[in-house]
Parts: sequence; C-alpha cells; structure tokens
Amino acid sequence: MSSPTYNNNNNNSNSNNGSQLANMELLTLDNPVFCCYLFWATVLVAKMLLMSLLTALQRFRYKLLGLVPLAVRRKVFPNEEDLFFKNIEVQFDDPHVERVRRAHRNDMENILPYFIMALIYVCTNPNPLVACNLFRVAAIARIVHTLVYAVYPVPQPSRILAFATMMLITFYMAAVVALRTLRFI
Repeated sequence: MSSPTYNNNNNNSNSNNGSQLANMELLTLDNPVFCCYLFWATVLVAKMLLMSLLTALQRFRYKLLGLVPLAVRRKVFPNEEDLFFKNIEVQFDDPHVERVRRAHRNDMENILPYFIMALIYVCTNPNPLVACNLFRVAAIARIVHTLVYAVYPVPQPSRILAFATMMLITFYMAAVVALRTLRFI
C-alpha cells in the first residue's frame, strides 16, 4: 500500500510528510506486527480476566466438584458481606485461593509493563517475523506460568523458566527501543 502524499510545491517537504504518514501507519490494522500484537495482547487480557474466575472457583473448589463430604467442603470468603451461607467465617489464608491470587498479582506485575513495552516496540517498525514470534512466545510463556503456578502446581524450575521468558523478551524489546531512539537524545 503506497502512502498518500500531500500536495505541496516543495518536494523535500512532500517526502517528509509521506515518511511521517508511513510512521503513523505502524499502529493500524494494515501493519501485520501491530495485528499480531493486538491478537496476543487480547489473549493475555482474556487470561488475566479468567484468573478472577479461577479465584472464585477456588473459593468453592470442593463444593463445585462434590468430591468431599459436605462437612469438609470448602467455602472461603474474605469479606463478611460475602457470607451468604450459614455457619461460615471469614477466612483470609486458604492456600489454594492465595496461590491463584499470587499468580494473578504476578500477571499484573509482568503483563502490564509488557503491554506498554511491546506497543512501544511496535512503533520502532521491527522485523515482522521477529516481533510476531516474540509476542507469541511471551504470551505462551505467561499461559504456561499460570498453568504451572495456579492450576496444576509443578516444581521449579518450570515456573521460573516461564516467568523469565517473558521478562527477557520485555528487556529485549526495551533494549531495541533504547538503541533505536538513543540517537535522538
């Protein structure tokens, strides 16, 4: 797709406007890197939203599954106003609920900075193959992190490998952005 140029008598100005317009097209659906970023960012947002549901499921874990006798089924609520069952006390320290909450907090601490850095990285007009693979690997690493941390706990080093993968990708993107913008400082 060719960039439209503005009618102007000065050819140099005309090429600058075309270049500026081409740079503006980096954040459109015509850019495959931006589309790939949008897709994998959407996957990660959906994953983070599902973590809230997973926390709720953990509160009713045995109640929903019906695997344990009624007397020991777990119903864990951290707020008094949530106690709509009789004979239940507020509880803050259920290990299953807390594990999911820690995984969710870890997502917020790592995915949100990644979103910002990845969007800035898209603005550097990276190689589409490299950028799209970085987005894919980062998203899959976070999904694996959730699976081995909150859904089916697996011993280390599985969790640290999944965590470090996205962290290294975020640092790589930051380094690329810094190096490409260093000349303007």
